[in-house]
Amino acid sequence: MTRGHYPKRDLMREQLAHLAAKIMAESGVIDYAAAKHKAARQLGCSDTQHLPGNDEIDLALNSYRSLYQHDAHPAILASLRSEALKTMLMLSEFKPYLTGSVLNGKAGQHSDINLILYSDDAKAVLLHLLKLKVNFLDGEWWIKIKGREEIVPSYTLIGQSDIQTHIVVLPENTRNSGSRHPETHADIETVKALLQVNNKQATPPLSTT
Repeated sequence: MTRGHYPKRDLMREQLAHLAAKIMAESGVIDYAAAKHKAARQLGCSDTQHLPGNDEIDLALNSYRSLYQHDAHPAILASLRSEALKTMLMLSEFKPYLTGSVLNGKAGQHSDINLILYSDDAKAVLLHLLKLKVNFLDGEWWIKIKGREEIVPSYTLIGQSDIQTHIVVLPENTRNSGSRHPETHADIETVKALLQVNNKQATPPLSTT
């Protein structure tokens, strides 16, 4: 490369990316935009045009966890995925899928769990939760299905560890719509496999001395 043609570093952008990554890692924020704007406010530059891209924050997040959460993060992720699996098994008749940050590995200690269930009976999941006698809040969620905005049932479960599990119930005919992908949707068996990997990473090696 010819001298003088090195790309100019945008130090403000890099600083924002690393601070946003720290916020996501420590505070459980999973929304990139929220993390960016919070970082900008903390740096006193809320009107900046130097906001980093999501890919830049992902790189900074991986770097932060490698440096500061190398030992703790696998155990945190294993705990969240274990909680998710427990709920999925309770709701197995509704073909649950894990999505979001607990699946993709970006979740932190305060992150929520996100599940998708499938049922054409609007009350089936509600009655099942009542039968299980678990603590939950019911609501509605706007979602685009086959190009149309529709309202579907949603539930928030609150576990004993204060972990919140958000559930969205979709119609049965959306299960094979092609919108599910292995990297974004994991069934029970896939979560079990992920947990096996997590448990190995979270378990310290045996001393040979």
